[in-house]
Amino acid sequence: MKQKLILFFLVILAVAACYPIIFLIAGSLMGYQELGAYLAPVLGEAKGFAGWTLFPMYPTLRGYVELLLDSPSFFIMFWNSAAITGGILIGQLLTGVTAAWGFARYEFAGKRVLFTIYIALMMMPFQVTMLSSYLILNKLGLLNTHWALILPGAFSTFSVFLMYRFFTSIPEAVMESARLDGAGEWQIFMYMGLPLGSGGIVSAMVLGFLECWNLIEQPLTFLKDKSLWPLSLYLPEISLQDAAMAFAASVITLAPALFVFLAGQDYLEQGIVAAAVKE
Repeated sequence: MKQKLILFFLVILAVAACYPIIFLIAGSLMGYQELGAYLAPVLGEAKGFAGWTLFPMYPTLRGYVELLLDSPSFFIMFWNSAAITGGILIGQLLTGVTAAWGFARYEFAGKRVLFTIYIALMMMPFQVTMLSSYLILNKLGLLNTHWALILPGAFSTFSVFLMYRFFTSIPEAVMESARLDGAGEWQIFMYMGLPLGSGGIVSAMVLGFLECWNLIEQPLTFLKDKSLWPLSLYLPEISLQDAAMAFAASVITLAPALFVFLAGQDYLEQGIVAAAVKE
C-alpha cells in the first residue's frame, strides 16, 4: 500500500512537471479562433479569466505551416543559435578538457589558488561580470558579433569543474603503469584520460548545450542587430494574431534541447553517481 501511494505521488509530480510541454503542444495545434477564445483575457482586451484544454477541439497545423513556410526570420535565428551553441561547445572542448586534465592530474605552483578562482567565477551570475565583459568586448571590437557570445562561453569554468571530477577519479596506479610501459603524457591523455573521462566530457557538453541554446540576457546585452539574435529571442512579444505561430515556434525551439537531454541522459546520471561515489 505504501509503495502504491509513493508511486501515485510520483506520477502526480511527473504530470505536473510535463504540463508546460503538454500546454505548448496543445496550443501549437489550435487555430486562431480557439486560441483567441482561451487567451483573449490575457493577450486581448476581453475581461474575465483565461481558460485552457489539453485537447484541441479542431486540431490544425496552420501554426507550423506559417512558421516554417512564411517566416524566414525564424530560420535565420535558428542557424544563429546553432552557430553560437556549436562555437561555444567546440571552445569548451578545446579549453575545458585540457584545463580540467591539468588541474586533476598535475601538481604545480598556485594550483589550489587558481582552482579556487575557477570555482568563484563559476558561482558568479552573468549580471556580476556583465559590465566588465561589455567593456572588454567593446575594446576588442567584438560587440554586435557572434564572437561576443562564443568567446566568453568557450572559457566556461563550470565545464572545467565537472570534467575535473571525472579525471580525478582515474586511479593514479593506472597512469603510473602506462608511464612504466613507455607512454608519454600526451598519449596518456589521449588514450586513457579521454576514454575514461568521456562521461564527464559528455555531461559537460549536454549541460553546456542546454545553457547555450537558451541564452537570453547575453544576446540582449551584446547583440544590437536583430539579424544576429538567436532563437531564444524569437518570441519577445506575443499577440493573439500570431499566437498559433508562437506556440509552434516554442515547440520547435524545445525539440533540440529535449533531444540532446534524452540522448545524454545516461551520461548525466553517470556524472551524479561519480560525484556521489567520490564523496
